[in-house]
Amino acid sequence: MIDPNPNASFLLQLAIVFPFFVGLILFLGDGIKEKIVKFIAFLGFLVPFILAIILYIDYLSFYKNFNDSFEKFGEVIDYFFVSDLSTGLEIFGISLKLGLNGISLPLFALAAIVSFAAGIFALISQAQRLYLYLALLLIMTSGLLGMFATFDIFFFYFFHELALIPTFIMIGIWGGKGRRSIAMELTIYLTLGAMLSLIGLISIYASSDINSFDFVALKDYLSENPLSEILQKNIFGLLMVGFGILVSLFPFHTWAPKGYGAAPSSVAMLHAGVLKKFGLYGLLQIAVPLLPLGASHWMYVLAILALCNIVIIGLVTIAQRDLKMMVAYSSVMHMGYAFLGIASLSILGAGGAILLMFAHGLSVALLFLLGAITYKRTNTYDMSEIGGLSQKAPVLCGFFLAGILANIGLPGFANFWAEIVIFLSLWKYQPWMVFPAVSGVVISAIYGLRAVANIFFGQPRVGFREKLEHGEIKDITIKERIPVLILLLGLIAVGFWPKLITGPLNATLSNEPSNYIATKDE
Repeated sequence: MIDPNPNASFLLQLAIVFPFFVGLILFLGDGIKEKIVKFIAFLGFLVPFILAIILYIDYLSFYKNFNDSFEKFGEVIDYFFVSDLSTGLEIFGISLKLGLNGISLPLFALAAIVSFAAGIFALISQAQRLYLYLALLLIMTSGLLGMFATFDIFFFYFFHELALIPTFIMIGIWGGKGRRSIAMELTIYLTLGAMLSLIGLISIYASSDINSFDFVALKDYLSENPLSEILQKNIFGLLMVGFGILVSLFPFHTWAPKGYGAAPSSVAMLHAGVLKKFGLYGLLQIAVPLLPLGASHWMYVLAILALCNIVIIGLVTIAQRDLKMMVAYSSVMHMGYAFLGIASLSILGAGGAILLMFAHGLSVALLFLLGAITYKRTNTYDMSEIGGLSQKAPVLCGFFLAGILANIGLPGFANFWAEIVIFLSLWKYQPWMVFPAVSGVVISAIYGLRAVANIFFGQPRVGFREKLEHGEIKDITIKERIPVLILLLGLIAVGFWPKLITGPLNATLSNEPSNYIATKDE
């Protein structure tokens, strides 16, 4: 594996460690002026965002030669910006290997974008002990970036836990009603999912005869020396359940809506938008390539459960009257599309799943953000209590409508391309599944457009009408528009130019197609 631009590996390392150390500094921020705390935190969110953009642009300048890498560099290029940092655990095959390929690149960018938007919104929040709140968000950001930047299984899991632990703490301290019991429920569910995933990942390592947790080394070895079919089926089943819990796959989804409903908005943005992609990414980058026979055995089951996410949870979403809970259930519902892309066992489906993960991450973060901005003006998430808000907040109305249309999958937004690709891959896999999958678009339109109608154009209740008439409600502020525009522009940019993601992604997927396609059971 040769990296044509190894000097940029330092930028990748810096993007991960910078927010972590800034977070550690802020833990000592008690007593420091709030302006200084905010400035330090802003740098902690800004630097990885800028570095991610630089790395993305740098990657785009190289990927076009990806398919010709053998002729140009003597061997296939698996990852760019590669570094291998000693940990003292090399005797166990563990070292901190960092790098990006076409699969991890858009998710690394997603983590940087959503973290920056969530960080900006946190800076203008009224959270108590703001220094601690921002410090935990920065630690979470570091874990999210590292999770997608490493290609060592041990550190893949480590970075996930680094991002997950602050989630429990922040819900328990700054969450809404019932936060402590909900934080405990999340801890139980997600710890169970994480433990099952860990057992599955260690089983892959223990079952191979190479002393390495390296994705690439394991792929190369197991392609020549595959595990037995029964072992692959058992390990893949374990990973599917473990990752499924973490991604809120039906019927393991019940923790997610409660958690997002109680979580502070910035935490909901980061977890639903980015951290929840851990399981999907693990299936695509690790489980399917290393356990192809296990994948082909379980994929029909996975597809059925994914359809349950779309149809059953979609119908539950329609029944919601609480805006934040509607967005929370919607987030769970749309994970079904990504699982369907993976279940199709095709290059097309794998590409659609990654594109959907990126688009969903931005759109659900945007909706949680806009929901919080709406709440600040109305003091309620109950959509039946609100109405006529467009009179006083027309710009907020426009942003909210754009977020809903992106979530539905309207052309011009990244979600549209993701869903189209997944539907096409599903048609080649199981044509009958396309019909219930497409019904999810109709379901999304029903609950989304109804929310817009009720909140912004409906008849307000008496108490809320008085607020409207007395001019107590203002439109979205300039500071609030900044994180909204960051997320919205990302959705529109990929919506009009999907090759920003599909170019590098297709190069990686087509370079070693056998890594991402499992032979279907007859």
